[in-house]
Amino acid sequence: MALRIIRKTGDEALKVVCKEVTSFNAHLHQLLDDMKDTMIDADGVGLAAPQVGVIKRAIVFLNGEEIMEMINPVITSQSGSCIDNEGCLSVPNVSGKVDRPTQITVDYQTRYGEKKTMVVNGFTARIICHETDHLNGVLFIEKAFDIEHR
Repeated sequence: MALRIIRKTGDEALKVVCKEVTSFNAHLHQLLDDMKDTMIDADGVGLAAPQVGVIKRAIVFLNGEEIMEMINPVITSQSGSCIDNEGCLSVPNVSGKVDRPTQITVDYQTRYGEKKTMVVNGFTARIICHETDHLNGVLFIEKAFDIEHR
């Protein structure tokens, strides 16, 4: 496992719609392991593949104490609304208020290609929404208001 460089605002990798993962192999497993290590080292709660320069639909995130991974995540339903502050490892020293759903249902695949569905609430729903935005080339600052520079 290795740490990867986190791409910052202005990097073209952060503006691209990512490609679906079709090969569930050792290269994908290495990417996911590296992403977990990179997220932990950067003291983050989520990380998407384009943030480390890989244009694939893969995310890792904290769900409570557990680190989870989702390949090809698709939010199939959402409900509720909550405005809260967000930040991003790719947009250092900036935060802003973003309106996100309070509950989502997400379809995804595991690192082995197994299809799953998960219903999540609260902060975990916010993280998944934020990270799936990355997979579509969208940064939180494009949705945020009351942006603060620290």
